[in-house]
Amino acid sequence: MTSPLASRTSLRTVALGLTVLSLAACAMPPQGVPLDAVTSYDAAVASVGCKMRSEKDYLPVEIQTGMSRQQVLEMTAYKIANKQAVRLEDGSVQLTTGACA
Repeated sequence: MTSPLASRTSLRTVALGLTVLSLAACAMPPQGVPLDAVTSYDAAVASVGCKMRSEKDYLPVEIQTGMSRQQVLEMTAYKIANKQAVRLEDGSVQLTTGACA
């Protein structure tokens, strides 16, 4: 037989665990990018045809946004995690929001 205190402690532990899991599921934009980075990323990706496949796609996005390659890759992962972009079978990424929807 469990005590009421043990039951409350178990419920708190479960609630804390669920909170941590829900926070982990929410992806955040990359650190160190400008505040308008998400918007400028979307516009830059749209300008290259909404798909990013190779250097000829990534470089213009870097130039237009002022982000490094690593930040562009992290922003792409952020977009995929938030279901605003999808990874295609050929390994490219397609934006699915804004002008690319």
